Amino acid sequence: MSSSSIHPTAIVHAAARLGDGVSVGPYAVIGPHVAIGARTSVGAHCVIEGHTQIGEDNRIFQFASLGAAPQDKKYAGEPTRLVIGDRNTIREFCTFNTGTVQDAGVTTLGDDNWVMAYVHIAHDCTVGNHTVLANNATLAGHVHVGDHVILGGLTGVHQFCRIGAHAMAGFASHVSQDVPPFTMVDGNPLAARGLNTEGLRRRGFSAARIGALKQAYRLLYRQGLTLQAALQALDALAQDSAEGAADVRQLRDFAAQSRRGIVR
Repeated sequence: MSSSSIHPTAIVHAAARLGDGVSVGPYAVIGPHVAIGARTSVGAHCVIEGHTQIGEDNRIFQFASLGAAPQDKKYAGEPTRLVIGDRNTIREFCTFNTGTVQDAGVTTLGDDNWVMAYVHIAHDCTVGNHTVLANNATLAGHVHVGDHVILGGLTGVHQFCRIGAHAMAGFASHVSQDVPPFTMVDGNPLAARGLNTEGLRRRGFSAARIGALKQAYRLLYRQGLTLQAALQALDALAQDSAEGAADVRQLRDFAAQSRRGIVR
């Protein structure tokens, strides 16, 4: 810890592992099983506990609580983990819990995520890379969030739900079923509102890929097909779409593998 900058009022356990250039603000508390990567900053009054691993170049703002025991009555003190990647921004009053032995035992946040104030990531969640979780977005246990997902403020996600890559949920959405990749949803009850076309353009999707996904969206949502018939139609579309085949298959496979059912 010699190369780290630790405020004299912070409490950092001697067994904690801090990388080069880590800064710890006033009154922060860091427990014995915590590892923090180089150049990560920890704001004032943060509490980082449990078996928590944090990567490099993260910005953790004041009053965040990371690595606390899961809010699960079955939890019996097992040494489950929280793993956070690199270059994340974690704003004020966020709460991320460790996993449970009923799942893989780890809660995961990937790289380059923008996590706004009061976001809760519960036990056993898996959040990918380049996501935006707006203020008060709440993930219940065992939720899986793909890359480049955007969740609007005050959005709640039911336990065990999956949100596919490049999906977007609007303000105050009630997500109780799986959200297929590339789609936009909002409301309570939740409804599909269209393809996330603007987000795909911003991420460099070609016109051909977006065109194929538009056809796929129409088959899934606009043709009045049963889910099984839509899956068969998506199979055929993937075979006919050279550049967009992988995207169509990703959408098709997500819907086919859903255990909670997709929003329709």
